[in-house]
Amino acid sequence: MGNYAIAIHGGAGRLMTGVFTPEQEKAYHDKLAEALQAGYAILAHDGTAVDAVEASVRVLEDSPLFNAGKGSVFNCEGQNEMDASIMNGKNLKAGAIAAVHTIRNPVSGARAVMEKSTHVLLAGAGAEKFAKECGIEIVPPSYFYDEERYQHWLATKDMEGASWAGDTYLTNQATTGKKFGTVGCVALDSAGNLAAATSTGGVNNKKFGRIGDSPIIGAGTYADNKTCAVSCTGEGEYFIRQSIAFDVSALIEYKGFTVAQAATEAIKKVAQLGGEGGLIAIDNKGNISVPFNTSSMFRGWINMEGEKFTGVFR
Repeated sequence: MGNYAIAIHGGAGRLMTGVFTPEQEKAYHDKLAEALQAGYAILAHDGTAVDAVEASVRVLEDSPLFNAGKGSVFNCEGQNEMDASIMNGKNLKAGAIAAVHTIRNPVSGARAVMEKSTHVLLAGAGAEKFAKECGIEIVPPSYFYDEERYQHWLATKDMEGASWAGDTYLTNQATTGKKFGTVGCVALDSAGNLAAATSTGGVNNKKFGRIGDSPIIGAGTYADNKTCAVSCTGEGEYFIRQSIAFDVSALIEYKGFTVAQAATEAIKKVAQLGGEGGLIAIDNKGNISVPFNTSSMFRGWINMEGEKFTGVFR
């Protein structure tokens, strides 16, 4: 095997075993495996970590199973509103977009900001206009419509705290509450470069204009060849307040933590404020860590030895 590795996530939450039918659980595992393979194939042919994380996230964005791209949830106005970011650990360049409605693959829009502008974060109509000028695929808002998501929004939009409650993608299934379907990927390529990307539809019934941690560099996404690459998922406000993605890198650089120690410590800080979620991290030696403080997190990796794993529950 080569000196490259990749990890992905599809969101953390309070899903309990038994909530899925065997067929539904298999569908999630299959899609996670497909996304992993999309990025790993690039790494195996000496491609870049940036190419790999974009490719993996695009697979997840194109699937209605996850709360990103095609599977994005509805905000309080009944619209799909998406955010994404990407960062290159080689040169610390980063790009992000927020509050967009028509970019088919938001992660590709974020990459365009990183590589074709002097900015880091573009939002709303301006981000969409820029993406179109860069040749990024633009689709009508109806492309993102999903009947199950819409019915769930209708059922919860008048509930107190509905932006966090029961953000599940299963019909006629009881869940125990929160589920965050943000997707992300981190990778180390054969040249020793790291990259991270994150994409989300936000939270069900979120307030108009709400932006979480996913497009915030240092909060939801971070990569630095000196340390690690990180992508987060969960209650974004808590991750923003403590710059969790950067914190993992800082703990490695300044305290000499391993990636597992740093990632675990960062999630502890989220919990101490009352927040829930998880993250994926990979260091510059290819070590992978995926801590979460919820009962479930859609996740997977292919490590330096070529060993593959996908999982949902703890």
